[in-house]
Parts: sequence; structure tokens; C-alpha cells
Amino acid sequence: MGFDRFNDLFETALRNEPGSTYPPYNVEKHGDDQYRIVVAAAGFQEEDLDLQVEKGVLTISGGKRDANEDVTYLYQGIAQRAFKLSFRLADHIEIKAAGLSNGLLSIDLLRVIPEEAKAKRIPINGTQKPALQ
Repeated sequence: MGFDRFNDLFETALRNEPGSTYPPYNVEKHGDDQYRIVVAAAGFQEEDLDLQVEKGVLTISGGKRDANEDVTYLYQGIAQRAFKLSFRLADHIEIKAAGLSNGLLSIDLLRVIPEEAKAKRIPINGTQKPALQ
């Protein structure tokens, strides 16, 4: 339930519609313990997007709240349909920040491992007698 699990779960993000590729997203690694999810959210405003974490699952959803009913599209190639992405977060992952810029929603994640869960190096002293006799 550590780093490897974190990578595996991002390879298979949970989606509402199996086989759906909308919206496209990237999962990036920055350094040893920093990650970023970048979702293509062109055409969406901050108020159209919602991020929630519940029981270790990050859910990103979006939908236009007030569609312009006065517009008749002759051709509509820009997708602005509602979406929902879910990512199961590995243990010790915290969401640090989220921002929307130039049509990209970025969510910064940080892996914070508690001291008691970190690996500890045990020194070997060849001249010392074993503690248990």
C-alpha cells in the first residue's frame, strides 16, 4: 500500500463510463514524493468543477451549470459535456492544492510518510554480544 500501489492505481483510474477517455488527463511525478494530476478542462470555469475526497477516493467532476440556450451550433467540436473522474489514493497521500489555468485543472499531491512507517537502518556492531542469550 505504498509507492508501487500509488503508481498502479493511477494507471487504472476509476471512471463512470468504461472505455471513456474524456476528459484526457496526465499523472506526473515531480521529485520523490510530489505528484500532479492534470485534467484537460477547456471551456470549464472554477464554478463548473468540483473536487472531493471521500474514503481515500479523489473524485473530480465537471459540468456546465448554465448552458446558453440562445445559441444554435452549426458545428460543435468543443466537448463540454459533464464528466466524472475518480482516483483511489494510496496511503499517506495528501492533496496540497488545486488550480485552473489555461484550460488545465492541476491537482498537487504529496506523499507524507509518518516516521514510524519509514525504513530504519540498523547498525551492525561485530564486537557487541547479542542481547538475547
